[in-house]
Amino acid sequence: MSQEIPPKGADAGHAGETIDVDAGPWIPRSSTAAATWALFLGLGLIMVGNGLNGSVLGLRAQAEGFGTEITGLIMASYFLGFLAGTKYAEHALKNVGHIRVFAALASGASTVVLIQAISVAPLTWAITRFLFGACLAGIYVVVESWLNDMATNQTRGRILSVYMIVSMGGIGLGQLMLAIEDRSGFRLFIFVSVLVSMSLLPVTLSASTTPPLVVPEPMPLRQLLRIVPTGVVSSFWTGAAAGVVMGMGAFYGSLSGMSPGQISVFVSAPILGALVFQWPIGWVSDRAPRRGVMLAVAAGGLTASLLLLLVDPKSDVAVVLMFFLGGAMFPLYSLTIAYTNDWIRPEEILGASATLIRVNGSGAVVGPVVVAILMAAAGASFFYWTLAGVHAIVASYVLMRIIVRDPLPVDAQRKYVAFPLRALAGATGLLPRRRRSSR
Repeated sequence: MSQEIPPKGADAGHAGETIDVDAGPWIPRSSTAAATWALFLGLGLIMVGNGLNGSVLGLRAQAEGFGTEITGLIMASYFLGFLAGTKYAEHALKNVGHIRVFAALASGASTVVLIQAISVAPLTWAITRFLFGACLAGIYVVVESWLNDMATNQTRGRILSVYMIVSMGGIGLGQLMLAIEDRSGFRLFIFVSVLVSMSLLPVTLSASTTPPLVVPEPMPLRQLLRIVPTGVVSSFWTGAAAGVVMGMGAFYGSLSGMSPGQISVFVSAPILGALVFQWPIGWVSDRAPRRGVMLAVAAGGLTASLLLLLVDPKSDVAVVLMFFLGGAMFPLYSLTIAYTNDWIRPEEILGASATLIRVNGSGAVVGPVVVAILMAAAGASFFYWTLAGVHAIVASYVLMRIIVRDPLPVDAQRKYVAFPLRALAGATGLLPRRRRSSR
C-alpha cells in the first residue's frame, strides 16, 4: 500500500487556517487569505502584462514586416526562456530568498519590455522575449513555492483554484488591452512595463517570510513513458497547441486584416473558454473513464479547428469557435496531469509533474516554429490546420490506447484539478491531499 505524503507544512506549525509567518504590516497573522492576497495581486499584474506583451509583439511583428518564420522564432523564444528560467530561480531562492528573487525578476521583465520598445529588431525581440520568459518562469517558482508553504489541507484546493483564475484571467485581460489605441508605437510597451513594475508593491510591502524551497527531482522521461505514455504524448502536443495560439494568435489576426480591437477579442476568447469549461470537464472526468473524456475533448478541439477554416476569421462566429477551441485545448492539459497522477504513486507526483512541464514546454517551443513555417509556405489557414492536426494526433493516440490498454476503474481515479496555463511543478504541491490504496 502506498502511503500519502503528509501535507507540506503540517509538521511546521500549520493548524487549520493559521500560518506562522513574519508578516508585514498589511497582513494579519491569523489569516491565510490575507497572507495570499498580496501575492495574487502581484501575480495578477504580471499576468496582465504578460498577456498584453505577447499580443503586442505579434501585432507589431506583422506591421514591421518581420516575416512569418522570424515571428515564429521570436514567439518560441519566450517558451524556450521559460524552460531555462526555472533552474536559475531555484538556485537564487536558496541564496537570497523569495522577496529579493521576485523583485529582481519583476524588475528584469519590466526592463526587457522597455528594450523591446527602444529597439524594434528581430534579434533584439528574440533575446528579450527569451529573457522575459525566463523571468516569468522564475516568478512562477517563487509564487508556487510561497503558496505551497502557506497552504493547509483546508485551503490548498481553494488556493490552487484562485491561482488558476488569476493566472489565466490575467493573461486574458492583458490580451483584451490590445484594443487600447497606440499611435506612438511604444505606449503599450510602457504600459506592460508599468504593470510588471507595479507587481512589486504588494509583494515587497506586505510579506517578509522566506519559506523553504522544495525542488522535485524529475522522474526520468523514459520511466514516465513506460508508466503513462498517454500523459507524455498528450502533454507535448497540448504544449504545441498552446504555443501556437498564445504565440502566433495575434500575428495571425493581424495577417488576416483584423483591427487591434478584433485581435484582442480573438486571442482572449480561448482563455475565457478555458476558464468556463475547466470545471465542467473536470466534473465529468471524475465520474467517467478519463481517457474517454480526453478523447472527447481532443475531438472537440479538432472540430472547432476545422470549423474555423470555414468561417471569416473577422466574424463573430470565429470568436465563438475560438472560445470553444480554448475550452477544449487548455483543459486537455489539466486532464493530462490528472490522468498521469492516476497511474503513479503519491510520492512520484511532483517528479512526474516536473517532467511533464518540460515535455509540455518543449511542445510550446516547437509549436510556433512549425506553424510559422507552414503559414509562410502554404498560407495563413495553416494556423488552423496545425491546431487541427495537433488535436487529431492526441485524439488518435488516446483512442489507440483505449483499444490496447484496459482503463483504470473510475473509483481509483484521483480528483481532477484545473491547472493554470504554464504552471510549473510547484503547483502540483497545491493538489488536495488524497490517499490511494493501490497503484
